[in-house]
Amino acid sequence: MGSLLIFFVIVVALVVWVAGIYNGLVTARNGYRNAFAQIDVQLQRRFDLIPNLVEVARKYMAHERETLEAVVAARSAAQSGLAAAKANPGDPGAMAQLAAAQGQLAAGLGRLLAVAEAYPELKANQTMMQLTEELTSTENKVAFARQAFNDAVMAYNNRREVFPNSVFAGMFGFQPATPLEIPADRQAQVREAPKVQF
Repeated sequence: MGSLLIFFVIVVALVVWVAGIYNGLVTARNGYRNAFAQIDVQLQRRFDLIPNLVEVARKYMAHERETLEAVVAARSAAQSGLAAAKANPGDPGAMAQLAAAQGQLAAGLGRLLAVAEAYPELKANQTMMQLTEELTSTENKVAFARQAFNDAVMAYNNRREVFPNSVFAGMFGFQPATPLEIPADRQAQVREAPKVQF
């Protein structure tokens, strides 16, 4: 009777221990998914600002149709990349697609703002100044949200890879998560916040 009780206690302790590992992995996974939701919020805000920015610029930049169309196309591609990443945050393919699309959008916006410098009336337009200020603020918020996401991904991956969690992570289907990296060719441009002078 006593050995049966000891066996039962050991089994219960093992079940509680494994449940604790599983719950810790679930908590970490939910943490990085929540952090990605913050990126989603900021990118949606950026996407909402772009049509207004393009519309104001269109009034002044009649000869720059190609630049404006490139920004609109990049916005559309970036929205598609975000939708793919939202479906599976942390997936390597989805993160690479999102990073590439965001890089193209940042390049398009950079060109738009650089071309806008050549139009004094556009630079002096109050709506354009307000939109570019909001865009700059949003870019900073995206950077902070990306950092929080990458930190949560690192915490999840660390929890997933340490022993004995690594043994159970594979059994329970916890796959490694991929951070949202800035493409190497865009890193220098993204590290510096866009500068708009009016």
